[in-house]
Amino acid sequence: MTIAGQSKDADHIEKCVLLYSGGLDTSCMLKWIQEKYDCDVISLTLNVGQMTKDFQEIEKKAYDLGAKKHYTIDARKEFIDEYAMRALKANALYEDVYPVSSSIARPLLAKWAVKIARKEKADAIAHGCTGKGNDQIRFNVTIKALAPDIKIIQPVLEWNLSRDEEIEYAKKHGIPLPVDIDSPYSIDENLWGRSIECGPLEDPFCEPPEDAFAWTCPPEKAPDRPEYLEIEFRSGVPVAINGDYMDTVKIVETLNKIGGVHGVGRLDHIEDRIVGIKSREVYECPAAMILITAHKDLEKMVCTRHEILFKSIVDKEWTYLAYAGLWVDPLREDLEAFIDKVNEKVNGVVRVKLYKGSVQVVGRKSEYSLYDYHLATYEKISTFDQKLARGFVELWGLPSVLAHRVLKAQGLREDI
Repeated sequence: MTIAGQSKDADHIEKCVLLYSGGLDTSCMLKWIQEKYDCDVISLTLNVGQMTKDFQEIEKKAYDLGAKKHYTIDARKEFIDEYAMRALKANALYEDVYPVSSSIARPLLAKWAVKIARKEKADAIAHGCTGKGNDQIRFNVTIKALAPDIKIIQPVLEWNLSRDEEIEYAKKHGIPLPVDIDSPYSIDENLWGRSIECGPLEDPFCEPPEDAFAWTCPPEKAPDRPEYLEIEFRSGVPVAINGDYMDTVKIVETLNKIGGVHGVGRLDHIEDRIVGIKSREVYECPAAMILITAHKDLEKMVCTRHEILFKSIVDKEWTYLAYAGLWVDPLREDLEAFIDKVNEKVNGVVRVKLYKGSVQVVGRKSEYSLYDYHLATYEKISTFDQKLARGFVELWGLPSVLAHRVLKAQGLREDI
């Protein structure tokens, strides 16, 4: 409370919006923030496709722990259309492996946290990120850009509790322990992918135990017969599977299910975090890997060599910005102007084959195809004039041939 005639303490917080998952960490934070800052806490949960979440139970738990108000936002369509589809059009694979599934969800969560904070006139926004990970950057940079006047609370950096101490804190404050309290894994889910960390996965030489996975079948136990899918794209966005038109959320859900049956989308790699740490990361991303594989192939069919080479540079930079928490940087939108222009003609159908953990493109067609059968065929009907090849080869190799001769004459190169 502010005493009349005195200015309000700049560090005083009356109301805080907490990004609340319902797990042990954020449940402890809900209590901890109330205790430390003597403020009201408003909890916010976004549904971005977490398959294991009971959102009604999360809301009840938040109120039981003292939340003054709770918001549950169904952001699945917004997440897929405004974030995942942008990643798809950019063929986004960080370090050529990870389809930035958690990365692109964070700016969406941060945006909604700011919206709710403005609505509720909150002084602060809190989240459960650690100091070692990338998510703190994604949240903090986005929040600071959208609402520089709102304080950011990051309890993990302040309370410095071990796992056992956190469990004791929960017991002391009547916080229910989750049923998976003994699980060694840290898991994040959304429609674009599932990330798994910690426990035995911290040994990079150890094969991920089967209990780490939930969406995908072990490839060796997948069906012995392949499954073929035909995915139709319009302006780089999937619109149908096997001729069945549906919205993007349904397409992603369907491909996650089908791909999971065939063990598609299991990823395991050493990843460079933005904070400088190398970490072993394991993911399940069936729909993302199927769609990126198909989309990238269709792009190759409708784009010139020069477009493809340059777009690979643009895609890599877009992916880095998304991964590195720089979603708000103007460069992302600048790059998307080019990406969207290229994708105007990424229309057509791609046939993929799912089998024992792999996704393989086995067919494609498009009204914008640059593949010309009459040029490519070796049959007599070919329209390609092979006599032109002699002059082309002479000119194409001229700089290399001359350079080799000069270097050899100067004793700097021997014949290969």
